[in-house]
Amino acid sequence: MHLRYRDVEEASQRIANQHGNHEFLIGLSRLADIENKGTTPSIFRLYSLCAIYRIDYPTALAWYGVPLDTLPADASHFGSQKTQPFDMEPRDDTVITFPTEMDSAVDLRSTFHLNRCVRSWGKLPIALINGLEIRKHRYAFIGTDDWFMFPIIPPGSFLQLDEKKNRVVRNGWDSEFERPIYFVEHRSGFKCGWCSEQNGCLIMQPHSASNEVPLVFSNAKDVEVIGQVIGVVKRLDLAKKHHTRF
Repeated sequence: MHLRYRDVEEASQRIANQHGNHEFLIGLSRLADIENKGTTPSIFRLYSLCAIYRIDYPTALAWYGVPLDTLPADASHFGSQKTQPFDMEPRDDTVITFPTEMDSAVDLRSTFHLNRCVRSWGKLPIALINGLEIRKHRYAFIGTDDWFMFPIIPPGSFLQLDEKKNRVVRNGWDSEFERPIYFVEHRSGFKCGWCSEQNGCLIMQPHSASNEVPLVFSNAKDVEVIGQVIGVVKRLDLAKKHHTRF
């Protein structure tokens, strides 16, 4: 579309008149600055340019470093002291990187390291899940038969892990809800729980309500702390089975 500066100005004038707002008007000097000097247009002038040149508004915003696709994810990083609705809806064309093919040998009854069982990654149209930062962190699945940290982490839960926090700390919490929970790999598989170190041994302590017994690993070669649990997606429908499994 080849338009003269005068054509754009006149078209923006009609848009401004239609909306009753002179901010939509793009004067000749302002248009020249936008084109030749890289001046950033206001949201109203950008709207006029999109309407005149038949350009999608979110696409134009992305040219100036404002990607609307990440708006819900960015909002999710800033909490609030009060419970409130999350009134942002992801765009239909938003895609994320997500596991699309799992290893067929995975046994969902046992806890496992999710990233090691992913055969391929694909694109899924769910913008909000971009906040999970899949490439930055690691994720794990708590087996449907793993009651070690019930009820804080029920069976069937997904965990987000921070691999940088792989050293067991001795203090710094006031309650069991603040105490760090670690995800470890041992010779028989994986486990998630509270950890402490005594006399060169790593002790994994279960939640008292789980009726499980602590695990003691005496050799550093027998166990590796992969990281600290920083996020949990819980399954609530398996909790009732806890009372009938003994």
